[in-house]
Amino acid sequence: MPTGNVGSSKRRVHHVKESLITRGYKIICSIILALLFLAALVFFIIWLNLRPQRPRFYVHQLSISEPVSPETTTMFYNITSRNTNQHISIYYDSLHISVLYNDQVFGRSAEIYPFFQLPNNTTVIDGELGGAAVSGEVWREYLAERANGRVVFRVSIRSGIKFRISRWDSRRHVVHANCGVGIGSDGSILPEYRDHICSVYFPVSENRNT
Repeated sequence: MPTGNVGSSKRRVHHVKESLITRGYKIICSIILALLFLAALVFFIIWLNLRPQRPRFYVHQLSISEPVSPETTTMFYNITSRNTNQHISIYYDSLHISVLYNDQVFGRSAEIYPFFQLPNNTTVIDGELGGAAVSGEVWREYLAERANGRVVFRVSIRSGIKFRISRWDSRRHVVHANCGVGIGSDGSILPEYRDHICSVYFPVSENRNT
């Protein structure tokens, strides 16, 4: 029997084996890549559903008493806090509210006691703020703008919060919201400022438990 044909047959068999092994590796790699892609996709979907959304704040009402003096001024507020997360609760360990005019505190800061907010839930926060001492120039500007029918304040809301998913609590965040609110000459909130969403950000994150 010719030896050339035998050598050629052996090379063909060896080549076929190498092709099968290479094809097998490719199939295995394709399966692994497909599984990794599916795992990444599932993780991304879970992350989108469980990623905490920061709370939303709206000023529904802000009214100010007749102007007599800065210290005797009284402010009444009605603020709503909205948790838009479908599966995440929010714990507020404290909440401070103050009203500023021309970057000076016009209404004394109020501290709201801790409260717990369930998913997809709205909490109404209302109360009263006492006036604070401001400079004579700022007080005169306030009186002039109020007489003209529009005074714009900045309502500042600050709170420490934790997100809760099932029994797991996140680290503590300090959330800060700023709300531009205008009042008219009668001391009541102007319609165009009612229930506008406030700007919210997290300037500080803390790892400690409080």
